[in-house]
Amino acid sequence: MTSRRTALFTAGAAIAAPAMLRSRGALAQAAAPAAPQAPGFYRFRVGGFIVTTVHDGFFARPLEGFVRNAPLAEVQAVARDAFLPTDRTLIPFTITFVARGDTVAAFDAGNGVTPANATNGRMIANMAAAGIDPARVTHVVHSHFHGDHINGLLDAGGARAFPNAEVLVPSTEWAWWTTEGNQTRSPEGQRGTFANVARRFAPYQGRVRPFEPGAEVLPGITSMAAYGHTPGHTVFRIADGDAQMMFLADLTNRPEIMMARPDWQIVFDFDGDAAATVRRRVLDMVATDRIRVTGYHYPFPANGYVARAGQGFRFVPADWSSTV
Repeated sequence: MTSRRTALFTAGAAIAAPAMLRSRGALAQAAAPAAPQAPGFYRFRVGGFIVTTVHDGFFARPLEGFVRNAPLAEVQAVARDAFLPTDRTLIPFTITFVARGDTVAAFDAGNGVTPANATNGRMIANMAAAGIDPARVTHVVHSHFHGDHINGLLDAGGARAFPNAEVLVPSTEWAWWTTEGNQTRSPEGQRGTFANVARRFAPYQGRVRPFEPGAEVLPGITSMAAYGHTPGHTVFRIADGDAQMMFLADLTNRPEIMMARPDWQIVFDFDGDAAATVRRRVLDMVATDRIRVTGYHYPFPANGYVARAGQGFRFVPADWSSTV
């Protein structure tokens, strides 16, 4: 007859065994190499346009010094409320592609070639996964000329990454960064943009077309001046009949922070006062008109809406759909 002590021991072993198996499974998983994520692209329609957002990775920088006109503790509080890190900010990069008929337009060009261990520079690989051939991109439409938006114009050999594309640029942005005398009138941290613009656009000589504010840059795609983040920063409306969306470029950086506090100015703003004024105006417009938006530094797939929230705004991601 089994003693009470033996029965208790047997029962305890039966309970412990699954726990031990779970522990061994966890150890095996921990020892296994990390599995890659699925490719970073997402599609939706705006009337007859097919819009594809393509992830280009991310960049991390300290949260301290990110906002210029607010104390760090206040910035950390907003980040904490949004479940973001309070010691650093992770800045995503997403390129918006718009296609209709034979036209394939990229809004900005991404970070381009980066070191193998870099967290950004994923655009070309994700374009391939999305079936977007750089040789079939007909236009690269620029919002502004910061490096993370123009470096991807060149491939690893310094040639055109989009070999058959026409490059469309805001006339105000082009005039500022191609006039050498403006260097001393620019924030010190942005003076390197002059040389970078010369280098990145050089292979496209004869293919660069400036456009004026408010111009229809392509059928159904209209520019809107949003100066401040840079001298010629521009956003774009894509419309087909009653269907419309806006590419907001760098109107905000992380929306969880910059929409919540639209009057904050970040370290990358050329003219912080102007950037804050236009940020509030455009956010108010897209919130009032309930316009779908994409943004360059929004969490992927960077597709959604803007709603009012207190004295500011909030980003509302659009529903994910398995069909286009």
